[in-house]
Amino acid sequence: MNKILIITHTADNFSIEKVTEYIEKNGCEVIRFDVDLYPLQNKLTTSFQDGEWVSILETPDAKHRLDDIAAVWYRRAYNMGNGLKEEMDPKFFGAAMGEIRNTLFGFLESIDTYSLGKPSVYRRLDSKEEQLKIADKIGLKIPESCITNNPEEARKFILKHQNVIAKMQTGFAIYENGEECVVFTNVVKEDNLEELDSLLYCPMQFQKKIEKKKELRITVVGRDVYAFEIDSQQSEEAKIDWRKDGVNLIDKWIRTELPSEVEQKILELLDVYNVDYGAIDVIVSPEDEYYFIEINAAGEFFWLDNLTEGHLISKSIADVLCDKAPRRNNMVLA
Repeated sequence: MNKILIITHTADNFSIEKVTEYIEKNGCEVIRFDVDLYPLQNKLTTSFQDGEWVSILETPDAKHRLDDIAAVWYRRAYNMGNGLKEEMDPKFFGAAMGEIRNTLFGFLESIDTYSLGKPSVYRRLDSKEEQLKIADKIGLKIPESCITNNPEEARKFILKHQNVIAKMQTGFAIYENGEECVVFTNVVKEDNLEELDSLLYCPMQFQKKIEKKKELRITVVGRDVYAFEIDSQQSEEAKIDWRKDGVNLIDKWIRTELPSEVEQKILELLDVYNVDYGAIDVIVSPEDEYYFIEINAAGEFFWLDNLTEGHLISKSIADVLCDKAPRRNNMVLA
């Protein structure tokens, strides 16, 4: 029986169970590696002896051999080393966490089989600048953009385009009194120009504001494309960034069809990155022009999966992992 390794964490959502269910229907076995239990509860060993590489994962419940797995889904790597800080001398904690990350990511990079996501893939897709350049090169429309830490360049861009939004390039959050405050996309107003000097300390991305007829979230798995639209302008909170009112809009997304040329360019984008999963954000203007905003390497999909008959996105993920659907070959070891 083929074994599929899923890299996730104990607090992940129900998508893991749905994908697991479809993997098992395909006649494959699932091995779940919760990284927040590593290294205190999960133990990972790789050895080369007698001319053979062997990898073993020991969990509280079982012992698994991993060097003969058929595929891996690198879903999440949240909260590695959970509880470790309380178990060891604080002066060693930072160094130990470096070894933990290096060991786990080194193992994931070196797996000699198909992988739906890898740490190196996620790192590459962190570059919003590269995303925009590739999208532009393959013919997708993108907003006029400026990424800078130069306050004067930002002012010139804002004054030229007048209607401009500002956003961070990462999942930027500020923590105050133990609470996480996420920095959303915001419109740059005239009185914000005086605050631009702070760019010297932290660069930002500025884009010409695209008026929205609707927003799309396009989830691509292999060659399967699942496009959903939302009228984000129905909510005052969501007009600039739909995530601000995401909870109230969660069941208002509607399955939609993409123009064939847009769909082909979206698939070409994944071809360039040689990945089989991507969650793409697109704005459709009142003139029905489709503007690429970004691709998320491990973007969430389950709220949309719930709106399909039979959790089709989860099924597509399972089919790709079990080699029952077309996929891009990303095996890199000789």
